[in-house]
Amino acid sequence: MHYLTTPAVCFADVPDYRFAEHYIKVSDQEGEWLHLHYVDEGPCDGEIILMLHGEPSWSFLYRKMITQMASQGYRVIAPDLIGFGKSDKPTQQSDYTYQRHVDWIRALLIKLKLSSITLVCQDWGGLIGLRLVAEHPTLFARVLAANTMLPTGDHPASEAFLQWKAFSQQVEIFPVAGIIKGATVTELSKETLAAYDAPYPDERYKAGVRQFPLLVPVTPDDPASAANRAAWQVLQQFTKPFITAFSDSDPITAGGDKILQKLIPGCAGQAHTTINNGGHFLQEDQADSLSQVLLMFILANPLNIQ
Repeated sequence: MHYLTTPAVCFADVPDYRFAEHYIKVSDQEGEWLHLHYVDEGPCDGEIILMLHGEPSWSFLYRKMITQMASQGYRVIAPDLIGFGKSDKPTQQSDYTYQRHVDWIRALLIKLKLSSITLVCQDWGGLIGLRLVAEHPTLFARVLAANTMLPTGDHPASEAFLQWKAFSQQVEIFPVAGIIKGATVTELSKETLAAYDAPYPDERYKAGVRQFPLLVPVTPDDPASAANRAAWQVLQQFTKPFITAFSDSDPITAGGDKILQKLIPGCAGQAHTTINNGGHFLQEDQADSLSQVLLMFILANPLNIQ
């Protein structure tokens, strides 16, 4: 497997992201190793919050929430998925599979010996994170799901998603920052938009961001469908605290919160909310509001009474 590492100079001007760099090695499953980057902020003995990003963002998306929650005494871990951010980037789209992404983040949980985790997941952060919750339920204490889902391919994909999927493969220059801009409702600065482009000096670095839309299960026989169905069997028995905080201006995931609330027992009695004035990337639009929901959720569901 051939991979690229984004030069450090590309990140020199990224604003509000002065976190120490941390890396682990994960197997490329072909006999070599890849470097997976993660942020690890806050006291080492604090309760663990794992923040998983999606497509085509990176841990920069959570920068405000990382700072806010770390200042409250929590240990916040925010990895860059392989192919994203400061992590290594295999250069062939075929190098990326749903299962490999799950395995790479699983390796992070194991190597860092994480437990009693509060998961915050959005977009592909949920497709990966909810699989891990189902496969390792004892490691997780709580889940906050925002603008995400765990599809099995048993229900037709929306026309909007199919158009996005086609666009992602046909566009000559994959517009990472443009996608972020188009899926937020606030005006983003030039510096912020440049930060989303920073991991990708040219198209060779973008195999991962191009491949993700192809990995979403849209047919019942998709390679990931069986594993996601099995995950749902566990999630439908998952009684630990689970809250939804979807935004009001994301047509792609609208209504997904109601499905999660209906099917996952841990949703019962939780203060589910809709984040106002938030697009798909609500961490950009409403970081303060989402952090407050997260903090209140944790405080309302302390570890010692679960």
